Amino acid sequence: MLVAWNAMGRQKRVGWLILLISLGYALYFLKARLFGGADITRKEWLYFILTFVGMMLGTINIRMAEMRERNQRTLPIVDPNQTARK
Repeated sequence: MLVAWNAMGRQKRVGWLILLISLGYALYFLKARLFGGADITRKEWLYFILTFVGMMLGTINIRMAEMRERNQRTLPIVDPNQTARK
């Protein structure tokens, strides 16, 4: 597991970390706060809503990293011997 984690790119690792932390907080909130019967403050509702924003950002980060890896594998159609225009 640790080998796969270190083999990933930084952007993908950060995306998975954001996603896992957000998912963990959402599960904690549902189990301990919502079904636990405790009073939920407005601040905790805000954190719960922001958890879904974190999940979306983490997913976007993972998908963007995969797109970047896929685009780096394709060869450019530009002639490598040609100089860049200024």
